[in-house]
Amino acid sequence: MAARCNARSDCPAEPTTQLIRQGVPVTRTLQRIVILIATLSVAAAIFLVPLLWGTPRNIDHFFLRSFISVASKHPMLLSYARPLDAYNLDYYSDDLEDYSLAGEVALLDQLEEIQSGLHAYHPQMMNADKRLSYDALDWLLETQIAGRTFLNHAYPLNQFNGAQSGLPDFLVNIHQVSDVADAQNYLARVEKFELALEQMRESVTLRAKRGYRPPRFVLEAVREETQAFAATPVRENVLYTKLSDSLGEISELPDERREELLSDLEELIRTKVQPGYLNLAATLSDLAADASDDDGAWKHPDGASYYRWALKWHTTTDQSADEIHQIGLDETRRIHDEMRKIFAATGHPTDKPIARLLELNRDARFLYPDSDAGREAILDDYRSIIDDVQSRLPEVFGRLPKASVEVERVPIFKQAGSAGAYYNPPSLDGSRPGVFSVNLRDVSEIQRFRMRTLAFHEAVPGHHLQIALAMETTDLPLFRRFMPMTAFIEGWALYAERIALEEGFHETPYDELGALSAELFRAVRLVVDTGIHSKRWTRERAIEFMIENAGLPRGDATAEIERYIVAPGQACAYKMGQLKILELRARAKTELGEDFDLRAFNDVVLAGGALPLAVLDQVITRWIAENSRD
Repeated sequence: MAARCNARSDCPAEPTTQLIRQGVPVTRTLQRIVILIATLSVAAAIFLVPLLWGTPRNIDHFFLRSFISVASKHPMLLSYARPLDAYNLDYYSDDLEDYSLAGEVALLDQLEEIQSGLHAYHPQMMNADKRLSYDALDWLLETQIAGRTFLNHAYPLNQFNGAQSGLPDFLVNIHQVSDVADAQNYLARVEKFELALEQMRESVTLRAKRGYRPPRFVLEAVREETQAFAATPVRENVLYTKLSDSLGEISELPDERREELLSDLEELIRTKVQPGYLNLAATLSDLAADASDDDGAWKHPDGASYYRWALKWHTTTDQSADEIHQIGLDETRRIHDEMRKIFAATGHPTDKPIARLLELNRDARFLYPDSDAGREAILDDYRSIIDDVQSRLPEVFGRLPKASVEVERVPIFKQAGSAGAYYNPPSLDGSRPGVFSVNLRDVSEIQRFRMRTLAFHEAVPGHHLQIALAMETTDLPLFRRFMPMTAFIEGWALYAERIALEEGFHETPYDELGALSAELFRAVRLVVDTGIHSKRWTRERAIEFMIENAGLPRGDATAEIERYIVAPGQACAYKMGQLKILELRARAKTELGEDFDLRAFNDVVLAGGALPLAVLDQVITRWIAENSRD
């Protein structure tokens, strides 16, 4: 990840079509599952037969089968979520994803098959909960399938996502090594790096031959990243240090066996990993030589239609680029006015709020020392913020997750291109906590007055509270506990920032200013994303707009704009999701009057997992009707 996201933002996770992408035929997968469960009792096998073949009479069984049929072909997703651990099934821990373009096509074929099965049911005959699941899954399938036309438009390899960074990150942070079997699976996965990188190389090359090539800066950034990873001495490579550290914690492991495993890993890194990265880097160099500097989605064939689809997928609405652009301009003006009020209250001039904000970014009282002690103090302060807000959560939430959230440093190997902060959810079985990761590459990027809002967004009451609760809600069909609805997930986290501001979770006016600057940042995103991809803004124009209206330093603004270029529409999800939740809350307050309960509203928004915004609207409409006196 050679290009950076700044300290005020979190980079998006891999798109759904990249998280679940391996293309093995469904029938073969189901046969594989049947073989695996053959060790269970005959009674259990008999129960599972109607689950695996035909049309289950109970749609909940269909939901389960659909999730299993997709997840079973995505070994990294299974390691991440661990849904099969309860059944002691593990056929996936030695395997990686299929990163080929053919694998992406096969996933879409599978989704069409699932949608056909879903449409065999009659939603008008379902109860409200089952109908909600039906509508949510149907929206997901319909929208993803509609994206088949634009499969070539995506940039599966870019400066913040792709196999080149995702694979080592996965093995370091997700693949657990607690015994020799885990270590052997680790080695098996490392051995497959070369194949995965070759699949990614072929995917990018094939898209380029069809006329779909990322801008030059993207190719050059990823080339630099891959070359640097390949050049790292083997024993300093994170793949080596992760296994070495993990084996050192297995007390019963003989030293001889430990050295044997590490020796095998050294050989794999030299013969499989480093050559794979160098081959990818060479291809990227060739592609960059003929790449253009045009940035927007408009540059590709049918680019306008692709951007409309991308906005729908990420925002889960049908609002046009022009509408979203205007919303961004309106919100930017509103937040500037709110910031002026705080500047006035703290004795600062109010004529140029962005200039004042840039001054505060450099104010020594809000900065940490650039030292190991300073970096540790940042982590400790984030932990204190989370501990503090945890005690306040029952004031506005009736349900809280059981899973804990920990604060960790972003691994040094990935900090150069990583977000300023991000969140990784706990495992489904509870064996791994949620993790709020903080990037300490440059302590000058971290200002004290922004930290509370960032913790609220990434941990509680933001991502951790929402995602951990969804994973712990066993009444939901399994697929709804993992719904990849960016507008809901990021919209909730931005709404959580607003709750913290409204409920007095901040300690100083400067903390409140930090909250407003974070919201402003998301409002400006609406303007620049639509500007780049719909209005044909140049990269330079978008950068200048972000500097002038969001108060970002030029380097951070450049990194942000480069992020939006490779992920059209994604940056619009945050603000559009937040505005929808606020709209629903306002409607509930108006219709329920004195009977409106904020805790109950927040709980019902979270109770269904991440949903398309139109489906969330149905949930709140029903809740209002159930709680109305009329």
